[in-house]
Amino acid sequence: MARFSRLNVCGTMIETGMVPVFYHNDLEVARQVVKACYEGGVRVFEFTNRGDFAHEVFGELLKWTARECPEMILGIGSVVDPGTASLFLQLGANFIVGPLLNPEIFKVCNRRQVAYVPGCGSVTEIGMAQELGAEFIKIFPAGSVGGPSFVKNIKAPMPWSNIMATGAVEPTEENLKAWFEAGVGCVGMGSRLFPGEVIKAKDWGKITQICKETFAIIHRVRS
Repeated sequence: MARFSRLNVCGTMIETGMVPVFYHNDLEVARQVVKACYEGGVRVFEFTNRGDFAHEVFGELLKWTARECPEMILGIGSVVDPGTASLFLQLGANFIVGPLLNPEIFKVCNRRQVAYVPGCGSVTEIGMAQELGAEFIKIFPAGSVGGPSFVKNIKAPMPWSNIMATGAVEPTEENLKAWFEAGVGCVGMGSRLFPGEVIKAKDWGKITQICKETFAIIHRVRS
């Protein structure tokens, strides 16, 4: 069962402003990355369902995180069907993220009072997701559906929308300023936080540094 409520999840997403998105089939690597992010200030982390036996890695990672990084809210991403959502909810996922909007996943998550953050690429999809109970919407792929301009134009007639941009987000002042000025509640970031050479070198301190620098930028652009 999820350790954190759906409102806690969404509130922390807004408070911190960034959700790392990461997958690795090696449990120890995943542990070290989560720990490095935690030390860098991350409190919401999206592990993605992108490989064989990802649910086994996630289950062990979730138990480890509860002990070693107790304030970390760990959820699962890249979920496209209700069966997969149910599998990860049974393991204790604190939230579910998808690249698309599937109404059947809402039924599974709402029954457990767990946040589902669906991927949307149009105003109609965003409106439908909100009708189904989404507290947060993921625009995806953010760079392809219109970038910051899309977010700004959504927020004008629908200012209550909590939006997470994933895709085309970079840990730079120029990029993050554009997204937050447009009105996102937070951003999701993957490979830019976890350069391949850094993971290969197991330079976990570098990941912590990137996270700290990114949060500093987010704080500045929000101010």
